[in-house]
Amino acid sequence: MVNLIKSRQPLTTTLAIGDGANDVNMICTAHVGIGIYGKEGRQASRASDYSIAKFYYLKQLMYVHGRESYRKNSFVVCYNFYKNMIFVIPQFWYGFSSGFSGQPLYDPWIYQLYNVTFTFLPIIWYGIFDKEEKDKILMKDYNLYYPGIIGKLFHTKRFWKWVLYGALQAYFVYLFCYKPNDGIIDDKGNLTDLYSQGKIVIY
Repeated sequence: MVNLIKSRQPLTTTLAIGDGANDVNMICTAHVGIGIYGKEGRQASRASDYSIAKFYYLKQLMYVHGRESYRKNSFVVCYNFYKNMIFVIPQFWYGFSSGFSGQPLYDPWIYQLYNVTFTFLPIIWYGIFDKEEKDKILMKDYNLYYPGIIGKLFHTKRFWKWVLYGALQAYFVYLFCYKPNDGIIDDKGNLTDLYSQGKIVIY
């Protein structure tokens, strides 16, 4: 039945639920498989993408956790491309100043620790604490689940919008953070060093 639906409607996402060994093939064939750990054993729950203890939890799994996971994951994917565009594009624009010599704009430590130190906390905080609606509202208003069905929060146009926004913002970061400090001479007659300029851009 799952294969029939997938072949007739390729754009449809299928979900299969089972609680026994006879349901394993169906669970594995569907896009999303949910196994229920019950009297018939653990075969279904082991073969599934998600495992629950009772049918009672299915509604909350779909309308609360499933809906919020889709929303948050859509944002996380776009955010990761966005922040890396902001990080890499200034290095590209710096190539025009360095004659494309391969000289990096950032110190190697800053370059390596950017994703680990500077940008991990906002997205972790968002993933744990952000909630668009309370659980009770999500369980009652099924229209809030609809954006996931039509792919409203993650599609090609939205992805490229984030990428282009990151590239544009990176250009302005380079223009207003690096360029004004390029060639500045202090009171001792020393030029601004590249390490300091790179730190200004990254911060």
